[in-house]
Amino acid sequence: MKKLSIILALFLMGCVGIPENIKPVDNFELEKYLGKWYEIARLDHSFERGLTRITADYSLRNDGGVRVLNRGYSVKENAWKEVEGKAYFVKGSDQGYLKVSFFGPFYGSYIIFGLDHDNYQYSIVCGPDKSYLWILARGPEINADLKNKLIEKAAASGFETNKLIFVDHGSLLSLSRG
Repeated sequence: MKKLSIILALFLMGCVGIPENIKPVDNFELEKYLGKWYEIARLDHSFERGLTRITADYSLRNDGGVRVLNRGYSVKENAWKEVEGKAYFVKGSDQGYLKVSFFGPFYGSYIIFGLDHDNYQYSIVCGPDKSYLWILARGPEINADLKNKLIEKAAASGFETNKLIFVDHGSLLSLSRG
């Protein structure tokens, strides 16, 4: 049983690790990061598969952590889907390195490695390995030059940007999200 506990602990620690050649941003200011972000692009993974119009809302929790509310629209089901999670800083609160959980005691890395430090209008985020990547912005669209710059940064960091899914934020933004 002790050996299983050690293996489980090592596995869980690995889920909040940092991929090779990725450095979380320094001089991070959570207060500026809070609020709504639109998913511009992502690598495919099962928990967002089939969703469009994806947003993430970040707000403070009473325990000092961050409330994470992810929402997306399923065309197939003609319904909005949402999941709430919680995030906490792994090291200092001035570093864009958090652990996030949507499923009980299990945490994964949330690493901000690209950020508009001046205005907090875009960010590049990854998970514990290079199969997780998100490009986020404060609006549903960004200009082509900025998009290309962010994709180039992700590619230079070792992500398979040729596999990015660009999120459709079409006309459903105006529909009720109830």
